[in-house]
Amino acid sequence: MPRRKKQSRISQVARILAAIILIPLASFIGLAALGSVIPVNTAWEEPEEGVTIYLADNGVHLDIVFPVEAAGVEWRPLFQPTDIADPRWYDAGWVMIGAGDRGIYTTAKDWADLKPGVALDSMVSGDRVMHVQWVTRPHAWTAAELRLTKAQYRRLFAAARETFALQENGSAQRLGVDGYFGSDAFYEGKGPFNLVQTCNQWVAERLRIAGVETSLWSPFSVGLPWRYREPGAP
Repeated sequence: MPRRKKQSRISQVARILAAIILIPLASFIGLAALGSVIPVNTAWEEPEEGVTIYLADNGVHLDIVFPVEAAGVEWRPLFQPTDIADPRWYDAGWVMIGAGDRGIYTTAKDWADLKPGVALDSMVSGDRVMHVQWVTRPHAWTAAELRLTKAQYRRLFAAARETFALQENGSAQRLGVDGYFGSDAFYEGKGPFNLVQTCNQWVAERLRIAGVETSLWSPFSVGLPWRYREPGAP
């Protein structure tokens, strides 16, 4: 009998621990799903003419793919050719920009390198770091395509630029870590990174500031691309 009571107590503790983990997780996923379907800027309509941008998706993380120069604004003055391992990429026509957590970006070159402690810290009290990659074919990783008016694009450009920490000369402050490829680099960002302010929510907020219809809260990458055209679709 005592052994059965002990097993029963262990079972009760296991159920309590499971509830402590699963209830918040289920609540977070439910709120994320709800936030992804609630629209903001509902009056927005994609213009017939304007500046084309793309959303790149690797299955977990979204980036915005900008033309290097459009609507009277340009990305090159913010970065230096020597920021990247192969400066020839500095002449590419497109630049892919996204936000991430300092610990993840600087310690994990791929998901296999990600340590549990770093992942946990990024959920609670991470620091925002920016990742910039120069690309020649914007369709390569893209999940969505959309056009903006020139005014909307300039607002998007300004909203993205504002999240970079700048040096006295006005250029972005590069981190002292290698990029993933010869065409990319990491930069100091401004703002927090956590379960609320994720890399994908950074994209949603830039689009909201630009005046584009987007999701109220989209911590996961699946919460945004469905709102827009597939790349190449009319």
